[in-house]
Amino acid sequence: MRLLAGVLIATACVSKPSVTVPAPPVTSVDTQPPSQVVPPEPIAATMVVEVLAADTPKTTVAGHTLVAPAGWTFAVRDSVTLLTPPDDPGSHVAFVDVQAKNADQAVALAWAAYNPDRRYPLKLSTPGAAMQGWSQLQSYEYIVSPNDKRMVMVNALHANDAWLVVIFDMGMAVAEKRGGQVGTMFSRLHPKGHSEESFKGKAAHPIDAARLAQLTQFVENAQKAIGVPGVALGIVQNGKVVFAGGFGVRELGKPAKVDADTKFIIASNTKALTTLMLAKLVDEKKLTWETPATSLLPSFKLGDPDTTSRVLVKHLICACTGMPRQDMEWLFEYAGRTPETTMAGLATMQPTSKFGELFQYSNPLAAAAGYIGGRVAFPKLELGKAFDEAMRTRVFAPLGMTSTTSDFKQGRKGNAAVPHAHDIDGKAGVATAAGELNLSVLPVRPAGGAWSTVRDMLKYVQMELAEGALPNGKRYIAKEPLLARRAPQVALSADSSYGMGLIVHTAKDVTVVSHGGDIFGFHSDMMWLPEHGVGAVILTNGDGGDIIRSAFRGKLVEVLFDGRPEADLGVAAAAKQLFDSLAVQRKSITSPASADAAGKLAASYSNPVLGALTVTKAGPVVFDVGEWKSEMASKTNPDGTTSFVTILPGFSGLELVVGAAAGKRTLTLRDAQHEYVFVEN
Repeated sequence: MRLLAGVLIATACVSKPSVTVPAPPVTSVDTQPPSQVVPPEPIAATMVVEVLAADTPKTTVAGHTLVAPAGWTFAVRDSVTLLTPPDDPGSHVAFVDVQAKNADQAVALAWAAYNPDRRYPLKLSTPGAAMQGWSQLQSYEYIVSPNDKRMVMVNALHANDAWLVVIFDMGMAVAEKRGGQVGTMFSRLHPKGHSEESFKGKAAHPIDAARLAQLTQFVENAQKAIGVPGVALGIVQNGKVVFAGGFGVRELGKPAKVDADTKFIIASNTKALTTLMLAKLVDEKKLTWETPATSLLPSFKLGDPDTTSRVLVKHLICACTGMPRQDMEWLFEYAGRTPETTMAGLATMQPTSKFGELFQYSNPLAAAAGYIGGRVAFPKLELGKAFDEAMRTRVFAPLGMTSTTSDFKQGRKGNAAVPHAHDIDGKAGVATAAGELNLSVLPVRPAGGAWSTVRDMLKYVQMELAEGALPNGKRYIAKEPLLARRAPQVALSADSSYGMGLIVHTAKDVTVVSHGGDIFGFHSDMMWLPEHGVGAVILTNGDGGDIIRSAFRGKLVEVLFDGRPEADLGVAAAAKQLFDSLAVQRKSITSPASADAAGKLAASYSNPVLGALTVTKAGPVVFDVGEWKSEMASKTNPDGTTSFVTILPGFSGLELVVGAAAGKRTLTLRDAQHEYVFVEN
């Protein structure tokens, strides 16, 4: 089941910038666009409220269970259970209990109970998978104008002959920075009387031929349902490789097959390898996890002096410093960018939450971890070369990962997968331009730039399962610095935490350590069950692969413990949602861009951070930022504004809003917590 929390925190494990807000937004079944958006209302003054000092188990009016996060306000008004974050009284998550004949009616009733004046045009309604005790799930996406800077989504959940409607109605900035707390809220959202499946005290079954067939068939079915060209899969149990192979092709239209030695970009899985290099340096007593970053690299500097002074080695890659995602800057201006300029750019970045308070994912700060480690290991080398050599000597060579590299030229040679993505009509194809966009990760490569294979990554997973020992019995690293990377640094949900480049999740009383990675046209995951001696790696070369790699974690646990068969249902629902969303998105844009919209554009723009943007209108409208260019579609928003949207396969959905300021035309680009205004030259 794809609950809202999954949408919000899915990007926790990625290198790919979140260039589009997760599925536009939300509520009410009224499909008539309003003439003016009604501003969010604060909690009614007459409502009795409780400010929570700690994460607290709560129930909705009908008795469904959830965990309310620390610092939030918990309130009940008639059928509405309302949660409000501490820094935005106009943002809410509402749990509304209703009796209705179907999901549409339930949503209409819930919206009337929560706030009858809030209305958005319906974009898409799709069914979800019935699981976790819910007998039915329907999700709703609605159209919100980008200038509203808001995320609004709805899930209608059915159980016990009644509906629980969850209305997520929050400002984009607070929604992103409090994604971990939202994850806490939803991680234990269960219907009244539901008994969660538990495998406590049970041993994992041996992966025999029949169980292996279940796992490989799952991957093949998911691959076909989503249209991912190639998938590589590896599984280990009790120190032995159970399976290492591939499905599909490296590149559409060519016969070469994917196998265990096919190279893929592993994106943010690189982070765990980077922290392993740091752990080796701890083991060598060249640094400690508690060493201040500035003592190792005096030039290290963030935009906030207090945060800078508090950052220890362990904080560089813990996603716990309050530094938010800020990927647009290296995505737009990567030509000529170096590790040194990446480090210098940290001085412009400001925290948006307190130190250690919230999960916030920063690729540039994670890159700093690798570069500082490289400087410690090889102080005389340039930062990038020092990092590359530290990874080669401390990680890749000792583990026998002979095909793993951050050198893109080497990664693309020979048995290498090619990235694929859907075009605006939903057809999968080679994403040549998006593949070149992957070069943007090179200046921040400790955060997500490695190429690897299933065979190599299994060697890493085997070492993790053996707690630092190699297959020959030789100790590669002491347990203490290795396992310190799994210690919780910040909560992702009530059941999961982020350590140092690793996520530790407990579901059904089974602990899974993992990390995922997503970049243009490549999606991957690695996971292991430390108490059961089982691990797996899955690498894909097509968009939609994120659905497969996320669902495989659940499938692995199901097969190992004879669990409820829910993963297949989840993939089927997610695949339908993906293609329905692509189809609806196509209807919402005009491509080629309309002449009226194109007439609003200047010939060139500039932004002091993101650089120059040139517009070509002879033929299709094209935006060119130097590093990349894309044909643009046009879109009219409910508030009457015009947007231009990238349609480059693998990099579609980046939206710039037409405007004006001080007598000049502008284009405004946003991520969740930043706004970049391009001004007419």
